[in-house]
Amino acid sequence: MSMPATAHEVTAVHALESVWSRYVFSTDHKVIGLQYLFTGMAMALLGGFMAYVFRMQLAFPDQVVPLYGLVTAREYNALVTNHGSIMIFWVAMPVLIAGFGNFLIPLMIGCDDMVFPRLNRLSYQIFFVSAVIILISLVVPGGGFGGAWTAYPPLSASAQYNHTPWGAPLWLLAVALEFVAFLLGGINFTVTVMNARAPGMTAMRIPIVVWMIVIASLVFMASVGPLVAGAVMLLLDQTVGTRFYDPTAGGDPLLWQHLFWFFGHPEVYVVLLPATGIVAEIITVFARKKLFAYKTILGTSIATGIISFFVWAHHQFVAGIDPRMAHLFTITTLLISIPIAEMLFAFIATLYGGSIELATPMLWALAFIAEFLIGGVTGIFLGANATDIYLHDTYFVVAHFHYTFFPIGIIATFAAVTYWFPKMFGRRMNETLGKLHFWGTIIPFNLIFIPLFLTGAAGQHRRIYSYENFPQLSTPWLNQLAVLATLALIVMFVFQAVFLVNFFWSMRRGEKVGANPWNANTLEWSAPSPPPHGNFAAMPTVYRGPYEYGVPDRELDYWPQHVAS
Repeated sequence: MSMPATAHEVTAVHALESVWSRYVFSTDHKVIGLQYLFTGMAMALLGGFMAYVFRMQLAFPDQVVPLYGLVTAREYNALVTNHGSIMIFWVAMPVLIAGFGNFLIPLMIGCDDMVFPRLNRLSYQIFFVSAVIILISLVVPGGGFGGAWTAYPPLSASAQYNHTPWGAPLWLLAVALEFVAFLLGGINFTVTVMNARAPGMTAMRIPIVVWMIVIASLVFMASVGPLVAGAVMLLLDQTVGTRFYDPTAGGDPLLWQHLFWFFGHPEVYVVLLPATGIVAEIITVFARKKLFAYKTILGTSIATGIISFFVWAHHQFVAGIDPRMAHLFTITTLLISIPIAEMLFAFIATLYGGSIELATPMLWALAFIAEFLIGGVTGIFLGANATDIYLHDTYFVVAHFHYTFFPIGIIATFAAVTYWFPKMFGRRMNETLGKLHFWGTIIPFNLIFIPLFLTGAAGQHRRIYSYENFPQLSTPWLNQLAVLATLALIVMFVFQAVFLVNFFWSMRRGEKVGANPWNANTLEWSAPSPPPHGNFAAMPTVYRGPYEYGVPDRELDYWPQHVAS
C-alpha cells in the first residue's frame, strides 16, 4: 500500500494519466466505487422498465404496452425473472456493498486505498462482464431465461421445459461471475479493515456502516459456496445432460432448493446490513445524537448474520418438508426478528430527543425505518408455516418482499447518495428537487404494494401471466387493485426522472461545498471534497468514536474523530 506525500503532489501526478487509466482502468477505490454505482443505476433503469412492462400486462392483459409492444407469455416469464435477478444481483448488491463499500471504507478508516487495489479493479471488471452477459442473454435465440430468479429445476435444468436453450445457461453464467466478483471484493474489504486502519482507529471506533459491510461480506463468503456448487451441477444438467436434479434419473430437484436458499436467505441480510449501517450514519448526523447502543447494534448485526444460516427452509414449507422440521424452521425464522428489531429500536432511541433536521438524506433514512418495519411485520406471516402454506407464492409474498427489499435496495441507496454526494463531487444536490423526488417515490411505492397485500390474500398467484384465464381470480375488485398498483408504478417511475436530473445537474452545477457540509464526525469528512487520489493531505489519527454529537460543555455540537481536542 503506497503512502502519498501530499494530496497536491499525488493529484498533480494523477493529472498526467490518460482518461482510460483514470476513469476506466483505475485502481482508485473511489473511481471503482462510482463505477459500481453508475453501473447499478443503469441496471436499475432496465430492471424498472421490465417491471413496468409486466405490470402493464397484468393490469391490461393482452394489450399493446407503450414503448414495448405485445407481451407474450414467454416474454412475461423472462421479464419477471430478469427483473428480480437484476434488481438483486446487479443493483442492490453492487450499489450498497461494492459501490459504497469501495468509496467509503478507505476514507472512513483513514487509509489511502484498498489493500489490494488491482484485485479491486479485477472485481469490478468481472462484475461488468457479468452485466454484459445478462444483457446478451435477453436477445439470444429463445430469449431470456424465464424460470424465475430462484431457478428451480427441473424447469431451469432443461431447455425442453424452459424453451431458452441459450438464455438459461447465460443467466447462470452471469450470476456465477457476479458471485466471483463479490467474493474478491469481500476479501478485499475484510483485509483492508483489519489491516489498514488509521492510528487510534480501534475496533470500537470503526463507523458502524464499515462494520456492517464487513459482516455482510463474511456472510456472503460463507453462504455462497454451496450455491456455486449447486450452480455447477445445474449448468451441467443444462449443457451436457447430467441429471443431478432430474427425479426420473435418480436426481432430486429439492436439492437445488436447499442449496439456493441456504445462500438466498442470508443474501437478504447481506444487503440489509450495509443499508442499516447507512441509515445509522445518517440519523446520528441529522439528529445530532450519539448512536444509541453502538455495541448492542454491532452484536445484533453479528447475531443476525449467524442466525441467517438457520432459516432457509421456511421457503420450503410447501415442498413436502417434514412438519416437525417446518416447526423448527418457523422458530428459527421468528428468532431472527429479535436482533433486527433491537437494531431498529436502537435507531428510534437515537432519534428520541434529538435535534432533528429533515434534510433529504434524513427523510430517506426515516422512510427506511418505517417501510422496513412493514416488511418485517408482514414477514411473520410467511415465516410461520401455517399461514405461509396459504400465502405461499401469492402477491402477498411479492408485497412483503418489496417492503423488505425496496427500503434496502432503493431507499437506502437514495439516502446514501444524497448524504455522500457532496463528498463524491464537491457539490450539494438540490434540496427542493430532492424532497420532490422523495415524496414522488414514497407515496406511489405504498400505492403499488398495499393493494398487492390484498390481491395476494385474495389468492392471486404471482406467476400467472393473465388472470383472464382464471375468472375466479379476475374479479372487478381485484382488477381495479391491479390497475391502481400499475398506475402508481408509472407515477413512481416518472419521479425518478427528477432524481436523475438532480443528480447529473448537481454534479456540474450544484452548490459548491466544503469538506464537511453536514458537520459530521467520521473521517471521510476530513478529506477534501472530492477526495484526491490518496484521499488525505496528511494521514489522520483517530482520537475518539464516530458519534460524539451534542457533547456537554463543548461549544460545537460535533467532535470529528481526527480532531485532538
